[in-house]
Amino acid sequence: MAQSIAQPTAGNPAVPAKLPLKEIAPWAVFFGVLMLVLLYFVGAEQGATSVFNGTDVHEWVHDARHLLGFPCH
Repeated sequence: MAQSIAQPTAGNPAVPAKLPLKEIAPWAVFFGVLMLVLLYFVGAEQGATSVFNGTDVHEWVHDARHLLGFPCH
């Protein structure tokens, strides 16, 4: 049985494709704003800075608040 061995060829090395910043920027801004809104609701939506009346938002994010280290009691 003959086995063939691949021989390296002298050529240009593979170059990774470049990602255009113009395509990534809108998505990065969108997800950045989304993360800031979620961080606000988990960390500060309670008391004097609350957007919604009552404690409904606080109850929905209560466990996440403790998991991320925000005090609430």
